[in-house]
Amino acid sequence: MTASQITMLVAMAVYLFGMIGIGIKLSERNETVGDFYLGGRKLGPLVTAMSAEASDMSSYLLMGLPGLAYLSGVADVGWTVIGLALGTYFNWLFVAKKLRRYTEATGSITLPEFFSNRFGDKSHVLTLIAAAIIIIFFVPYTASGFAACGKLFNSLFGVDYHAAMIISAIVIMFYTSMGGFLAASTTDFIQSIIMSVALLIVLFFGVSQAGGFGAVMENARALPGYLSFTQTYNAADGTSSPYTFITIISTMAWGLGYFGMPHILLRFMAIEDDSKIGLSRRVASIWVVISMAAAVLIGIVGLGMSNAGAIETLTGNNSETIIVKISQLLSTWGIPAALIAGVVLSGILASTMSTSDSQLLAASSSVSNDILVKFLHLKVSQTKQLVISRISLLAIALLGVFLAWNSDSSVFQIVSFAWAGFGASFGPVVLLGLFWRRANKAGAVAGMLAGGIMIFVWKFGVRPLGGAFNIYELLPAFIVAIVINVIVSLLTKAPSKEITDVFDSVNR
Repeated sequence: MTASQITMLVAMAVYLFGMIGIGIKLSERNETVGDFYLGGRKLGPLVTAMSAEASDMSSYLLMGLPGLAYLSGVADVGWTVIGLALGTYFNWLFVAKKLRRYTEATGSITLPEFFSNRFGDKSHVLTLIAAAIIIIFFVPYTASGFAACGKLFNSLFGVDYHAAMIISAIVIMFYTSMGGFLAASTTDFIQSIIMSVALLIVLFFGVSQAGGFGAVMENARALPGYLSFTQTYNAADGTSSPYTFITIISTMAWGLGYFGMPHILLRFMAIEDDSKIGLSRRVASIWVVISMAAAVLIGIVGLGMSNAGAIETLTGNNSETIIVKISQLLSTWGIPAALIAGVVLSGILASTMSTSDSQLLAASSSVSNDILVKFLHLKVSQTKQLVISRISLLAIALLGVFLAWNSDSSVFQIVSFAWAGFGASFGPVVLLGLFWRRANKAGAVAGMLAGGIMIFVWKFGVRPLGGAFNIYELLPAFIVAIVINVIVSLLTKAPSKEITDVFDSVNR
C-alpha cells in the first residue's frame, strides 16, 4: 500500500471513529423509546434540514448523478434534479408542519403508528401493513449501502470486499444502535457538511485538470445533444436522440417520492419548534439545489478530464466512480493532497452511511414498536422496549449484511424501485390524511395496498411493453393509489367525530 493510500485510509478511519464517538456520546440521552426513534422531538432547524437531505441523497448524489451526467449529458439528469428539487421544496412547504403537529397531537413516534392513529385504526392493521412495506423496501436498500462501502474500500485499497463491508456495517450499526435517532441525525448533519466539502474540492480540482472551465464547456458543446434538455447524448455511438415530453414527466415524477419517504418524514416529526420549519425549508431547498447542480457539473467536468487525458474514459456503470477516479488523481500530488482526497472519499462514505443509518432506524422501529408493541400488544417497560429496539436494529443490519454478501450484486438498481414503492404506498395516504377531512381507514388501507401492488405490476408487467408505457412506475402507481383511496373513502363510512375533531384542531 502506497503512502498516499495510507494517508487516505487514515483520513477515512478518523471519520469512521468520529461517527462511533458521536453514537457513544448521545447514547446517554436515550431514556425512552420516543427518544430513541424521534430524539424526544428536540431537533433544531439546521440539524433537521441538513440531516433530512443527507439521509435523502445517499450515494446517488456523489456517484449516481455525476455518472449519469458523464455518460448522457444534462437532459436525463437535469429533469431528475428538477423533479427532486420541487419534491423537496413542496414536501417541506405542505407536509412538514402539519405532520409535526398531527403526530404530536396523536402521540405517534413512527409513520406506521401515525397512520393507525390518524384513521382511528385500533386494530393497528394499517400499522402492520405500513411496517411490512418499510421492511420489504428498506432491508435491501440498506444492504446496497453496505455493499457500496465494501466496494469503495476494495477498489481503493485492495481490502477484502467482505471484510470492508462488515466493518462498515458494524460502524453504522454501532453508532445508530447506541445513539438512536439523535445519533443518526447528528451524524447526518456532519455528513452533509463533508459531502458539500467533497463536491467543492472535486469540482475545482477537476476543472483545473480538464484545462479550465472553457475547455470543459467546449468539449461538452461538441457532443450532439449533450447540453440539451430536449435531447440526450448516446455515449455508445456518439449520437443524440429526442428526450420526449412523456420521458420528461416520467423523470420529474421522482419528486412525488418525497411525500412517502419514512426516513425524511421522521425529521419533520422530530423538529423541536414547528415555527422554525420555514428556516429548515429554506436551508434544505438551497442545499439540495446547489449540491445536485454541483454533482451534475462534476459529471460534465469529469468527461472533460477524460477528453484531456487526465483520467481514463469511463463506460457503463464505471461512470459512477468518477469522483473516486478524480480523488485517486488528487492523491498523487503528495501527502497533503492525499489527505484532502481522503476527505473527499469520506464524503462518499458519508452519503452512503447517512442513508443507511436512517433506514436501519426506520426498519427496526417497524419491527419493535409497530409490529411487536402496537400490533401484537407486547407489554414491556420502556427500558425493555429500548433493548428490543436495539436488538431489532442489529438483526435487520445482519440481514442486510447477508443480502450484501455477493460482491457482484447491484448497488444502485434497487434505489429507484424502493423510492417508487414508498412514494406510491405512503405518499397518497400522507397527503390525504393531512389535508382531507373525509379520508378514512378503509380508503387508507386500499390506497396503500394499491400503490404497493401497482409498483410491481407496472415495473414488471406494463413498463416492459415500451413506448408510451415506458414510464417510471412511481407516477402511474401514485395516481392509482390516490384515486382508489378517494373512491373507497367515499363509498365507506365517514370517520367518527373523535377523528375529525383531532383533524380540525390540528388544522386550526
